[in-house]
Amino acid sequence: MKRVLVVHYSQTGQLSDILRSTVAPLEASPDIEVTWLPIEPATPYPFPWPAGFFFNTFPETVYEDVDPIKPIAMPADTDFDLVILGYSVWFLSPSKPITAFLQSTEAKTLLAGKPVITVIGCRNMWLSAQERMKDQLSALGAHLIDNVVLTDSAHSAFTFISTPAWMLTGHKGPFLGGVVPEAGVSAEDIAGCRRFGEAIAAKLPTRERGDTSPMLSGLGAVSIFEGLMSSEKVARKSFLIWGRLLRACGKPGNPLRGAVLVIYVAFLFTLICTVVPLLAVIKSLIKPLARERIARQRAYYAEPSGEGRALLGAAE
Repeated sequence: MKRVLVVHYSQTGQLSDILRSTVAPLEASPDIEVTWLPIEPATPYPFPWPAGFFFNTFPETVYEDVDPIKPIAMPADTDFDLVILGYSVWFLSPSKPITAFLQSTEAKTLLAGKPVITVIGCRNMWLSAQERMKDQLSALGAHLIDNVVLTDSAHSAFTFISTPAWMLTGHKGPFLGGVVPEAGVSAEDIAGCRRFGEAIAAKLPTRERGDTSPMLSGLGAVSIFEGLMSSEKVARKSFLIWGRLLRACGKPGNPLRGAVLVIYVAFLFTLICTVVPLLAVIKSLIKPLARERIARQRAYYAEPSGEGRALLGAAE
């Protein structure tokens, strides 16, 4: 009997749906036992988010200054053969509850020496968050063997409207009379996650302990958006600079921090509306001159599962 631990935090429920679809074939297997470990903040985050609270969360998120979580209900037996770690992306970083878990002593016990599959549900930018996740898993002695990423398939211009609207109102849309599609990962893509669970269920029962090779290659586990690679780097640096400034202005609720936050929000929207599209255009223009470098970057970010889709037809 192989034992799988599923660690997750889902505020909107979307990530929970993704994980349920992924894990369903494992729960149906007579050779696999699944244990769910939801992470819960000591004080739940509001949903929908008040606008001021939402933006005030970002400095501590990017600097990994987390809020307390409820005591982790440790399984009686922590000797798992595989850990599936599901997380959402907050301000190009893993969500604060998941970061809090990774900083806990319990995480060391549960993850040290274990193969880990990360599962991400987000709008479209996740590269920086996964880089931080890699660092944290490595520090815990865990082995990242696969990464699955589900994103909103609508055009970035639409998700720029729909995702904040969803977070701030609780309504997924459609918006503007149907011009802007419903926010979030599509039901079809969520249902398609079952293929990952089927692949794991087929391979895990006979997999040797200590095997850290990927199990999900060829199944389209990730897709890299080349036009967003440079934009995400710029946005990440911006978050670090402004986050440091806002933290220097005091805790949330400080009037000075509130004033600076208003300036930051205006800057952020200007950045997204001008610099991000410009970088995407520049990226497309220089692509022929930097084809090999871009290909190396793309392959790196796609690791360990890769973008290959050779087995996708068979899985479906």
